[in-house]
Order: sequence, then C-alpha cells, then structure tokens
Amino acid sequence: MSTYFITGTDTGVGKTHASCALLRRARHQGLRACGYKPVASGCERTPDGLRNEDGLALLAESAPGLSYAQVNPLALEPAIAPHVAAREAGIVLDPAAMSAGHDALAAAHELVLVEGAGGWRVPLNDTLGFDDWVAAQGWPVVLVVAMRLGCINHALLSAESILRRTRLAGWIANRVPPEMPRWRESLDTLVTQIPAPLLGVLPTGLDPDAAAAALTLPG
Repeated sequence: MSTYFITGTDTGVGKTHASCALLRRARHQGLRACGYKPVASGCERTPDGLRNEDGLALLAESAPGLSYAQVNPLALEPAIAPHVAAREAGIVLDPAAMSAGHDALAAAHELVLVEGAGGWRVPLNDTLGFDDWVAAQGWPVVLVVAMRLGCINHALLSAESILRRTRLAGWIANRVPPEMPRWRESLDTLVTQIPAPLLGVLPTGLDPDAAAAALTLPG
C-alpha cells in the first residue's frame, strides 16, 4: 500500500484534476486506487446531503464500491478556509479522525491519494495545519503547480517548505487557461530548481484520458 498527499501552490491550481489523472493512470496500470479528501469546503446541498465537486470527481475515479462519505467524510458548505468553515459549523477538524478515514481506505487499496485543501500550509485548527498532519503520517507529497505568472516563486517556496517536513515525491505542471506567455521557460526553470522529478505536464483542457496519459505515477 502507498499513500501520497496531493497539495498545490495555491487554491484553484488543479489539485483534483491532477489527482483524478493519477488515479486513472493507476487504474490503467491495474492498481486498486482511490482518492481521499478528508475535509472539503464549498459544498452544495443535494437530496443526499452536502456534496463537493472535488469529492465527487475523486469518487468517480476511485475503485468501485466506495460511498461518498468514505472519500469525503467532512463536507462544509461555505466556500472559505476549511478551519473557518468548521468553526462556523461548530466542528473541530480532528487529525486523528482524518487519519482513521485514510487507514480504512488504505486497508482495501494499493494506492491512496489524499488531497488537501488549498496549499501546503492551510490550517486545520488554531495549532495544526495540513503540513503538520502529513508530516506526522510520514507521507510523501506531490506538488501541483499551475503554470501562470508567479508560479516560480510559489512553487519554490512550497517545495522548500515541504522538504523541511517530509519527502517531495514529485511535482506536476498544470497548463491552466489562459495560456501563460513563455510557459516553457518557466517550466525549464522549475525542472532545474525543484529537487524532485517532474511527473508530467497536464495539457490544457479536462480530457481525463489525455491527462492520465500525460503523467507518470510517483515512486
């Protein structure tokens, strides 16, 4: 069993798109794989309860047989930082409960991709952040970088912080629209300066098979 934590340089950089592409790639390689988003804010009310777009996407790309609650056990309605949304809902984000949810999935899957919320150092509560939780678990990290103006600084700062706490297993470049001028030069700079392998460049667009084919699984 392997677990990787998927984080990004910021919110809206394509973590879920990258996670789903990796899950599809894993399934194409015959692995029983699943996604896990322990906490998600920005959920919508449905007849089945609160549902998050990212959680639904991860569920759709996971091995069959899982419920939504197994993939996203804590769904919060406001589209704000998770620890703030939880506080407003009278909930404490408990790392032990988050770990238990992961452990149940890991017992039945060869690969678990745990997707964070926002960037690497988003808080869980007043004293702990996602970075603390992941470091305590000892999980390697995959960093998703949106290729847009400012990405070099954001990526290098994120990579530096990750490497202080755990292993950076690789990074993924996501070509988000509108296309960044001279994006290849920025990509070359990051390849040179991030001390971890580039796992692939996600093409513009959301075609799942094209995305899966563009990536290699972390090792």
